[in-house]
Amino acid sequence: MTQGESLVRAVEAVLFAAETPLTIHDIRLHVGTQADVGGALAMLLERYAGRGIELVERGGRWHFQTAADLAHLLRRDREETRRLSRAGIETLAIIAYHEPVSRAEIEAIRGVQVAKGTLDVLLEAGWIRPAGRREVPGRPLTYATTAGFLSHFGLATRRDLPGLDDLRAAGLLDPIDLAFENAVEKDDDSD
Repeated sequence: MTQGESLVRAVEAVLFAAETPLTIHDIRLHVGTQADVGGALAMLLERYAGRGIELVERGGRWHFQTAADLAHLLRRDREETRRLSRAGIETLAIIAYHEPVSRAEIEAIRGVQVAKGTLDVLLEAGWIRPAGRREVPGRPLTYATTAGFLSHFGLATRRDLPGLDDLRAAGLLDPIDLAFENAVEKDDDSD
């Protein structure tokens, strides 16, 4: 067995036994700080492509998961889906697109107050986290998304969030938003 194959096997074993997704640094703590973990991960990605389990990277963290097309086979109980309120969806979107963002900034963008329960639900779901305090009077707490948010929504990074054109193509913009955008474009054309 070659040294490269031994490293691939070691990385595979570390990822398989890990309770949580691991960064490359975390993996190196187990297999050696000089190891080519990136190369081993590339080989594992190729090796597990199209199989029942797959190696995925979410937010810089690596883990094995059941192939998406087979996940339904492992569900024993019907999952109780908890619907996120419109305020929760809006708040999560603002945090995802503007992080780190304070409660006051969220309220300024939404135009209404954010109920404490809304942030609590997002914190409990593991989709947002406290991200420090602003260095301004009152030192407001800021919020940012988590690796759990990226994993839940199938995003590798925040750069994978849909843009305005994607949202328009999916029909997710409210008619009032489109009317406002058209009015702004007409004003720009008349200048």
